Amino acid sequence: MRAEMDKRRTARDVLDGGDVALSVQVLQEFYVQATRPTRSDPLQHEQAVALIEAWCRFPVQDTTLGLVRAALDTSARYRLSYWDATIVEAARLAGCRVLLSEDLSDGQDFNGVRVENPFA
Repeated sequence: MRAEMDKRRTARDVLDGGDVALSVQVLQEFYVQATRPTRSDPLQHEQAVALIEAWCRFPVQDTTLGLVRAALDTSARYRLSYWDATIVEAARLAGCRVLLSEDLSDGQDFNGVRVENPFA
């Protein structure tokens, strides 16, 4: 419970910092996971939508054909899942040098996009 509270605080601090960009995919994944009925505390549809709308104050990288092609290359090059490669390439297209993720390897560099785990 305490670890989850610490993660929420860290996530709020990141968002309050303002130097953030998101991808359409990340917003989609948030919605699916946050509203998942098997979750112990699922958000209601309206709550999740309100959060997504609030986060749209940040730049949001659309999924484009160019992004898909780059993600396919990154997936093969680094042996990442397509979905993780899409997040990496969305970060690159958004001009990010740092990608915050607790799922990818902390410190790994994907040709100029470095992963940092904000919860480590």
